Amino acid sequence: MDVVILGSSRAENHLISKMFEEKGLTTFNFGMQGSRFFESDLILKLLLEKKNSIKNVIVEVDLNLRSELNKYSESNSLKFMPYLYDSESIQNQFKNLSEYKFEYYVPFYRYMKYETKIGFREVFLTVLGKRGNEIDNEGFRALSGNAKKMKANLSKSVPCRNIYYEDIKELCKKNNINLIAIMTPMCENTKGIDYFEKVKKIYPEIHNYENVVKEDKYFYSCGHMNGEGAKKFTATILKDFFEK
Repeated sequence: MDVVILGSSRAENHLISKMFEEKGLTTFNFGMQGSRFFESDLILKLLLEKKNSIKNVIVEVDLNLRSELNKYSESNSLKFMPYLYDSESIQNQFKNLSEYKFEYYVPFYRYMKYETKIGFREVFLTVLGKRGNEIDNEGFRALSGNAKKMKANLSKSVPCRNIYYEDIKELCKKNNINLIAIMTPMCENTKGIDYFEKVKKIYPEIHNYENVVKEDKYFYSCGHMNGEGAKKFTATILKDFFEK
């Protein structure tokens, strides 16, 4: 695969896989709403575990570096739980979590604990292709329209180092994968926008694209661009990294 995209909804909604495909780059966007680096790191490990050849990884690295998000997303990590016995990568990723021994060794414990979150119905809907539209678009999900009174406040947000992002960096280095770490745009009415410069001080290799799309007409919400904004942003990423 030429390009693997990792991150939260700010990757899922911002990078259009088919625009990469039009340039002859096989691409899939693995961004997930609410996802954190724990899940992005695990997705990359699973792809490598399955012997996928990957040339480039684009990882969205911005708001998930906030100290209050320096863990895993329960709702997204649970998507991997039904496959705990089937994958060494999943086992290794979960083994340091507090209840791993119960989840692994006690029959049906994880299903009783999380009830409907990983029950038969949810697994069945996943198999049927609950995200069918996104699969058709190689993982990208477009947002449409504009929210009213868009604003965000990052003035109290503090970025910090993240062990799972650093693991992604090591995995890419070890497997000769070109890593492209990016920060994606925010709406015009964002307080504490210097948050992104603080990120650069911690991780200088991250490319700051926070202000590459500015007008609110390109945003669905303050932290998420609509389809037109995604087109402008994706075109910039393609130009800067794949058209030289």
